Amino acid sequence: MKNTSPERKDTALVSVLQDHFKGELNLARVKLICLFITALCKIKTINYDRLASGFDTKADKNSSYRRIQRFMREFDFPMKTVSSLIFNLLPFKDDLTLVLDRTNWKFGSRDINILMLGVSHKNVAFPLMFKMLDKRGNSDTQERIDLIKKYVEWFGKQSINCLLADREFVGSKWLEFLNGENIRFHIRIRNNLKIYSYQKQEETKAFWLFNNLKMGEFRHYPKIVELHGQRCYLSGSKTIDRDGKMEFLIIVSFNRPEQAMAYYK
Repeated sequence: MKNTSPERKDTALVSVLQDHFKGELNLARVKLICLFITALCKIKTINYDRLASGFDTKADKNSSYRRIQRFMREFDFPMKTVSSLIFNLLPFKDDLTLVLDRTNWKFGSRDINILMLGVSHKNVAFPLMFKMLDKRGNSDTQERIDLIKKYVEWFGKQSINCLLADREFVGSKWLEFLNGENIRFHIRIRNNLKIYSYQKQEETKAFWLFNNLKMGEFRHYPKIVELHGQRCYLSGSKTIDRDGKMEFLIIVSFNRPEQAMAYYK
């Protein structure tokens, strides 16, 4: 079986990748990567056999299949090389909204656990860099810090507008790191986390600051509070969860709490 596509559809892609990988990859490797990308877009699977049949080449499928096997077995793609490519393809390089998240699933008896840092553009998060976690469950503070430090080393702190994350990504040392680095953040927290209100001179659960809100109403608390020993701002809203029950959506911010909900949504 041969794919007899009459013309190459990836000429522009070859040009872009060849320019980016100049001095690192030869033209044959660049063209193979382009075949991969176009086949993935068409076939929408990582199955080698089906990918080989989607290659835009006159070579037979078995030959393409062997090329894929050799490439995956022999070639190492450093994360910095891939991350730099994605970063360079972004339409702008500053004022970026970063998104930190984690995904965990099983492959047979093995846990696949990935801590991912992406860039949000037009409500889509493009994966930029990641860390494989050799365990089940949540990432720890140092793993998150290491990932952010690597981003700053490669792309510069000046490129960051803010960092978004969900309820998993809290903790005293984590917030201390972000505050100390002046990295603006909007991170959702659990409703029952205890905060210290300087205005009321007392410790209370976070949701009490937003208990009198109407459904769907948003409010940013105007005074600085203390969470995990770190000074920060809180914003909150009452929402309906997937089960139709009322819940609070509370966000901790480095500054500009009035923008928290717009960014987090």
